[in-house]
Amino acid sequence: MGDRETRNHSEVTDFILVGFRVSPELHILLFLLFLLVYAMILLGNLGMMTIIMTDPRLNTPMYFFLGNLSFIDLFYSSVIAPKAMINFWSESKSISFAGCVTQFFLFALFIVTEGFLLAAMAYDRFIAICNPLLYSVQMSTGLCTQLVAGSYFCGCISSVLQTSMTFTLSFCASRAVDHFYCDIRPLQRISCSDLFIYKVVSFSTGTIIILPTIIVIIVSYMYIVSTVLKVRSTEGRKKAFSTCSSHLGVVSVLYGAVFFMYLTPDRFPELSKVASLCYTLVTPMLNPLIYSLRNKDVQEAVKIFLEKKNTML
Repeated sequence: MGDRETRNHSEVTDFILVGFRVSPELHILLFLLFLLVYAMILLGNLGMMTIIMTDPRLNTPMYFFLGNLSFIDLFYSSVIAPKAMINFWSESKSISFAGCVTQFFLFALFIVTEGFLLAAMAYDRFIAICNPLLYSVQMSTGLCTQLVAGSYFCGCISSVLQTSMTFTLSFCASRAVDHFYCDIRPLQRISCSDLFIYKVVSFSTGTIIILPTIIVIIVSYMYIVSTVLKVRSTEGRKKAFSTCSSHLGVVSVLYGAVFFMYLTPDRFPELSKVASLCYTLVTPMLNPLIYSLRNKDVQEAVKIFLEKKNTML
């Protein structure tokens, strides 16, 4: 039995990304929609990174984290969107085994890194509001660098574990992955291996990775809310909350979509695809808009940047 599974596993050289089960006429519309969203992701995140790097007034911990958030959003959406757009025009819709492994690894790396980075940003907002006099001391350049590096390290460890566990399974049931990218649940469906231990280990790993970030975010905001409510002036409370609203919006969109996808039963794969679409493309598109529309410093930096460009022209 083991030899048969090994043989079946070794015979898998590629997968078929089924994508969205819609009529062929809608493929053009979906392609244009993906293209528009991806173009906005490129424009928004590259623009945000450029503004943060070129404006010295944005040389603060919050914008250091935000620049890294834009970098992560840009790259993990680029892992998904181009291949999905190609498959709208492809007859085979195939992706090589190595390509599937690479896509899975990179996406897992960046999405977990973003979770830890959002936790670091929540801690940053906690220090800024609850200990403002010590902010410049506690949120030093060294600590910020360590928090970002730690986020990437945790993302890498998680991705290595998830990828190695997933692609040592035997895929003898089918080559058709019922999704628009290589994700963990649709790959599980086409495996003929015993998934009990795999699912236990995968769930435990996911809990160990995700739970600390959620706890940090929740505890940070509990302290933030408690501190802000003690502020007597309405204007002061409004100003304090406004510094957190963008981050809270980004957290809500990302975690809301992730939880919705993983709570959706396997018998509704199309709902999982819609939820996946939210955090693979919609969230990276919205993040720069949320921070630019809600942040006066970013708006002012954009104006100055555009004025300089117009002057050069």
